Amino acid sequence: MTENLNLLGWTCPVPLQNYPTIVMSHGAGGRMMADLIQHLFAPAFENDWLGQMGDSTAISLQSLLESIQGGTSVNKQQSAINMAITTDSFVVNPLFFPGGNIGELAVYGTVNDLAMRGARPLFLTAGFILEEGLPMEVLGNVVTAMAAACKKAGVKVAAGDTKVVEKGHGDGIYINTSGIGLIPAGVDIGPANARPGDAVLVSGTIGDHGIAVMSVREGLTFQSEIRSDTAPLNGMAEAMRAAGSLHCLRDATRGGLAAVLNELAAASKVGIEFDERKVPVRPEVNAACEMLGLDPFYVANEGKLVAIVPAESAEVVLAAMQTHEYGREASIIGRVVEAHPGLVTARTAIGGTRVVDVPAGELLPRIC
Repeated sequence: MTENLNLLGWTCPVPLQNYPTIVMSHGAGGRMMADLIQHLFAPAFENDWLGQMGDSTAISLQSLLESIQGGTSVNKQQSAINMAITTDSFVVNPLFFPGGNIGELAVYGTVNDLAMRGARPLFLTAGFILEEGLPMEVLGNVVTAMAAACKKAGVKVAAGDTKVVEKGHGDGIYINTSGIGLIPAGVDIGPANARPGDAVLVSGTIGDHGIAVMSVREGLTFQSEIRSDTAPLNGMAEAMRAAGSLHCLRDATRGGLAAVLNELAAASKVGIEFDERKVPVRPEVNAACEMLGLDPFYVANEGKLVAIVPAESAEVVLAAMQTHEYGREASIIGRVVEAHPGLVTARTAIGGTRVVDVPAGELLPRIC
């Protein structure tokens, strides 16, 4: 029989002791999820690669090959290339929503995680967990959409797996994807690279995905249909890299813009200030958030990124974003500061300042 776990032996166990069982908020992208990662998973699997704690992990092929070859040096051509790897699981409900579906989401979410480290995505793995009784037509539509998304993003599924669980023990389809990409020589984009004086950019309107999923799930109707922004961002990320220097890239998924800015501020040990009026939000999304009592800064996106770039590169990078189909509404929204490291503040529409903290719990369940 398995012995009872001793939480007192875990690193800083207090946040986990408050919740002796898993709750939905542990997967929502906020503080409780961060506690779970920081105090359980990270110490258990501790290593330098996992310690990067980015959307994907950058691995130096030089160090990898040298470790395999017992310290033997490798040639310059080999050492000039780095690899990025990532994995993600998708459990969205409903499976189909305005502007996308779980198949596209699985491909684009993983591709985007690789692109946020400056990598060129190449290969994916796909693991399907199917619930008994799932209509074959539904599965066919998901797989067809997923294949089209791979073609659009320029990646190939190189390996896969399928499991079936008993009826009532799943939610139709769950998909796990892992991705591999190559980081070109000289590219160093990571969550700890923000510096005081840098500019903060967002690639377009925020909150679209979360509200689109919520509208279908709750049967809400609006005057204008709200569609998910699900999209592959690797092409735009490459255009941004070609235009100017980039310090940080993150796609604003679970926890939205607020979570991403807080993660970057904490990782880089800097403060971030932004102007609420400069953050693009669709009027219909803003109205839906007001009706539902939500803050659009905390609502999930699946086709938007946050970039932190040197101030002197901000305008040219912004221009590169705005000429791309997924960045036409991009905007410079704020700056990185030396003051209040780890803290994010927003200038409000009435001229005041408020702290934009990490979401503590669950805002919109099952949005990816």
